[in-house]
Amino acid sequence: MRCPYCGSEDSQVKDSRPAEDGTAIRRRRICPDCGGRFTTFERVQLRELMVIKKTGRKVPFDRDKLMRSFEIALRKRPVDRERIERAVSGIVRRLESSGENEIASEQIGLQVLEALKGLDDVGFVRYASVYRDFSHADDFEKVISEISAKISRDPGH
Repeated sequence: MRCPYCGSEDSQVKDSRPAEDGTAIRRRRICPDCGGRFTTFERVQLRELMVIKKTGRKVPFDRDKLMRSFEIALRKRPVDRERIERAVSGIVRRLESSGENEIASEQIGLQVLEALKGLDDVGFVRYASVYRDFSHADDFEKVISEISAKISRDPGH
């Protein structure tokens, strides 16, 4: 692995351990040339996924972009990072095991909405406002009434 500090082609693994519920390996590395220390993560990739954007353009699937979507929606919300990691890993596993190499961005967005619904109502509304392209206050009211209806049907929520 190339050193991110000096660009040296070699680095040494000092420590490895499972991460993200065993779906990844976290490695602490050190550069023998500059002494820089950094962390890398290894994950299994079942297939090379392509995302089909609304414009028809195809881009490689980016797990980090998916993670950032959750982080933005859940910014300053009391949701444990581990729960977010599990949600992202679950979406990635479903996408990879779907058998499809090309996935519509809308399909990914729906899975994010579903996951956020189970994590945090405020994060769900934030993401929905962008995903569904809210333009009026009544758009928010509709989603909030959906959540309220869900809560009244599920008193344990």
